[in-house]
Amino acid sequence: MENKGTFTKILAIAGTVLVWFPLLAPILLSVIASISRGMFLFDYLMPAELFPFALIGGGLLIWAAIRARARLKIIGWGLGIAACLLGGGQALAVATGLASGATEATGWQWALVLGSLIAYILALIAVGVGGAVLLRDLYKRAQSPTESQ
Repeated sequence: MENKGTFTKILAIAGTVLVWFPLLAPILLSVIASISRGMFLFDYLMPAELFPFALIGGGLLIWAAIRARARLKIIGWGLGIAACLLGGGQALAVATGLASGATEATGWQWALVLGSLIAYILALIAVGVGGAVLLRDLYKRAQSPTESQ
């Protein structure tokens, strides 16, 4: 039996907001900094730095998806892939010397670590979209048999 109660909706709303926060914060802060300083500033590492928000939000979304029996695969797999890509990218940065500064931020090492960060962001977007679709499902009005015809 699926549970579309108030608690499940609160879990889904909070989880979706927390997952989108690391993705939208750099954009919002970039716009503010660009206006105030008159030059374009963007911190592309901020989604990785704010991963604890995404992790907590993803956990809340998984809990809501389990309660609602909907969208668990996209949320669970997306969060797992995002966590692995972030950890793997950090391990690559350490192994290649980029993290310590021993290797200059150029070449294939830089492209590999940056590719891992981009894939992490895409996986996090998938979790955020899964949360938004879960919210849509939770707030969808149940159709009566006469409405569906």
